[in-house]
Amino acid sequence: MVHPDTELRYISDAIGWGVFATRPIPRGTITWALDALDQKFTPTQAALLPEYARNLLDKYSYIDAAGRYILCWDHARFFNHSCEANCLSVGYDFELAIRDIAAGEERTDDYGTLNPDEPFSCLCAASGCRGAVQPDDMLRLGEIWNVLSRDAFFRIRQVPQPLWHLVPDREIVEAALADPNRLRTIHHHYRRQPIAH
Repeated sequence: MVHPDTELRYISDAIGWGVFATRPIPRGTITWALDALDQKFTPTQAALLPEYARNLLDKYSYIDAAGRYILCWDHARFFNHSCEANCLSVGYDFELAIRDIAAGEERTDDYGTLNPDEPFSCLCAASGCRGAVQPDDMLRLGEIWNVLSRDAFFRIRQVPQPLWHLVPDREIVEAALADPNRLRTIHHHYRRQPIAH
């Protein structure tokens, strides 16, 4: 589920829709959490879908470490990519604001964290744009993402958390908040085996 202080806005024909903050969202805020309504498809289940559904699944889902396609039920599926994303995960089934997000600012992910099957060109126009998102971005950039998200993680208790009740495995998260050595890295999400088509 996406943070409640967001809304869907049309950006352009090239990009489509995006998710924007309606109020300031401070660093360390959980901005999305996997919830019971999000759908999970194994590669076999995805292959059995009609072509139009497979195309939509390819466009709007991400792939988890087990190789399942995860399709968010709400407007979280419209988060756009940025090479300078303001939301990242730290190895749990939720994302955090890794910096303060202003009201009216678009919320973004780095699609390299979502196990893409194929490389694709980037349209983010960020000053640090990589030009393309690659399937091995997690291996090449994971340590950078870990550094960016680590400080945000330890601010979880310092800012309002309207999604805290949805966080899976809260006891594991609490243990990491109490002991930084137990913090998972973003590599926890890395799909080690490519999906067979």
